[in-house]
Amino acid sequence: MIGRRTAMILPTLAPGALVTAAAATGPDQPAAAKRRQVNIVVVPNMVQLDVTGPFEVLARVPGWSVSLVAATMEPVRTDRGLRLTPDATRESAARSDLLVVPGGTGVDTAMLDPAWLAFVQREAATAEYVFGVCTGSLLLAAAGLLEGRRAGGHWQARDLLAQFGVTPSDDRMTVDGKYYTSGGVTSGIDMALRVVADLQGEMTARKIQLAIEYDPHPPFPGGTPFTSPPDVVQAVLTDSRRRRADREGMVAQAAAALRQSREAASATQ
Repeated sequence: MIGRRTAMILPTLAPGALVTAAAATGPDQPAAAKRRQVNIVVVPNMVQLDVTGPFEVLARVPGWSVSLVAATMEPVRTDRGLRLTPDATRESAARSDLLVVPGGTGVDTAMLDPAWLAFVQREAATAEYVFGVCTGSLLLAAAGLLEGRRAGGHWQARDLLAQFGVTPSDDRMTVDGKYYTSGGVTSGIDMALRVVADLQGEMTARKIQLAIEYDPHPPFPGGTPFTSPPDVVQAVLTDSRRRRADREGMVAQAAAALRQSREAASATQ
């Protein structure tokens, strides 16, 4: 079970040393510790690494409190069977300084859930930053938050972002304003480190990267549709044809609902 974790690290100075605020927050120094509330959306059938990869990085930042937010306080089963223990519900969660939306098939369902759309819209409105992992960008798009922006996502789904007025990005990490979106699954770790560097300083991010010994060297070339052998790409596409068809249908419904909402709002103005 995974629940809330917080960490506090106090800086130390050599005897007699005097460090001004400006000197202590240069590009290679950690920013002054600022307490931030990080809320991670969890729904059934999410990809667990979309949640746990960024969680591991973000929960190591001094002064940051990371909460898993679900519809209820019941354990949430991910797509491969790991169960996560929520820290809060949509109603009880503290206000998000950083909102994180992971991906997976459960997000396809959440795109059509008014309660989740309302929560994401409400939290994103006041959050300093919003971080979409993998297909989590689809939920952000369905909530109308990415229209006119560039955003990434899993390589088998990011083209669908166009239905929400979003420009799909093939980059592993895409930043557009306060919206950070990553490619699929493992890239959530990369983007979490980027988020930490931008919010808390590169030194903090580098320390976390070393602490978790994050220096990936996969045993086989590939890992993207652009670097993998064509037969491997085709095999993955074949294996996921049904899932793709289901997702296309749900995205079409979500996009239609967003258009209707926009039209209704325009009609009342």
